[in-house]
Amino acid sequence: MTPLHVVVLAAGQGKRMRSDLPKVLHLLAGRPLLSHVIDAAGGLGTARVHVVYGHGGGAVREAMTAADIEWVEQREQLGTGHAVAQAMPGIPDDATVLVLYGDVPLVNPATLHETATLAGGSGIALITAAVDDPGGYGRIVRDTDGHVLGIVEEGDASDEQRAIAEINTGILAARAGKLRGWLRGLSRDNAQGEYYLTGVVARAVEEGASVRTVPPEAIEEVLGVNDRVQLTVLERFHQRRLAETLMREGASLADPARIDVRGRVRTGRDVFIDVNVVLEGDVVLGDRVSIGPGCVIMDTVIEPDTEIRAHCVIEGAHVGVGCLVGPFARLRPDAQLARGVHVGNFVEVKNATLGEGSKANHLTYIGDSRVGRDVNVGAGVVTCNYDGTNKHTTVIGDNVFIGSGVMLVAPLTVHAGATIGAGSTIGKDTPPDALTVARAPQKFFGNWRRPRKR
Repeated sequence: MTPLHVVVLAAGQGKRMRSDLPKVLHLLAGRPLLSHVIDAAGGLGTARVHVVYGHGGGAVREAMTAADIEWVEQREQLGTGHAVAQAMPGIPDDATVLVLYGDVPLVNPATLHETATLAGGSGIALITAAVDDPGGYGRIVRDTDGHVLGIVEEGDASDEQRAIAEINTGILAARAGKLRGWLRGLSRDNAQGEYYLTGVVARAVEEGASVRTVPPEAIEEVLGVNDRVQLTVLERFHQRRLAETLMREGASLADPARIDVRGRVRTGRDVFIDVNVVLEGDVVLGDRVSIGPGCVIMDTVIEPDTEIRAHCVIEGAHVGVGCLVGPFARLRPDAQLARGVHVGNFVEVKNATLGEGSKANHLTYIGDSRVGRDVNVGAGVVTCNYDGTNKHTTVIGDNVFIGSGVMLVAPLTVHAGATIGAGSTIGKDTPPDALTVARAPQKFFGNWRRPRKR
């Protein structure tokens, strides 16, 4: 089997982005452009990936530490042909080389596989596309029989050539030994004074090598990002495809144009997602889960028959079966809700477990806590978990009732069946099945007059 080496060109500065961030690190669906390209290469099986970096190389490498990449530095920016040549010393002659671009994020692995396969032993394969507005792209020049003769960059093209609708996407594949020789023969005699990778096509034609072309399924798969407007166009295209995937998997979307997926989302049957929902990281939505409008959900598992009401922010949580969350609730990392838990408006839960059937419906903070079954937490309750230096744990047993406005000063245990009177500040463990009240004496002052403005 012919080994496959993927060379990703990611050395450009991206001046039109008007940004201090390297272009390939700008985000699409919450991930760097380059990350999407690396994933596409990963879809080709055992391909070795070489990334040619230059501008902002330190930041680019740091952002991709999780990927298995061989890094190649392009110290001088002398064009795409020069960039590919930098990677060639690490590639054996009998390998197939597939050239991708770090700012072309939506390439389809199936199209790439076809391109690499068509390259053959001595030929070259290109991905080309016919577009309504070819401005800015190199044009594919063919003879009267339709055979590819070469590629002309727009800056070097004649008026007749600029009228050609078929464009070069830049993605090509060839056997490494042949490509190495064609690269050596490139010239900088052009408007930009650069070694164009497109020149290898003319070299291949001169040698009589076959030149085959592959069309993409959708033009957006091969569009590059040169500025923020183009980035937005690809974002909306990609989000539409992700929304369609969710709908095919069993989710109903109130408006497919108003959802943003920025990670991996798995849905069960009959899931409903309202408008303006953002799903980030690894999200699992069980059967019949309902997500209200304006929610942000990150790295969270939500089990079946749970309703997340409007404008909740949930991160790193596990929400059990049949829970009710929100509106305007916040679940922070390591919040774990058991079956049938209710967490209401302006309630925040962090690093805490709430047992089956427990409720905290209004204006409450539960942090670093272990809450038992069937606990009722009143409005305005705060677990005071931080002493200015360390975090401490509050333990609340089963069937506890906590009145409104209670301060629970950790470390603290409220034993099972206890009742805490409203307005109490509790700093010592409370006995089970007893009422605990800790309030300052109420006083009255007669003949009191309010201060008056002068």
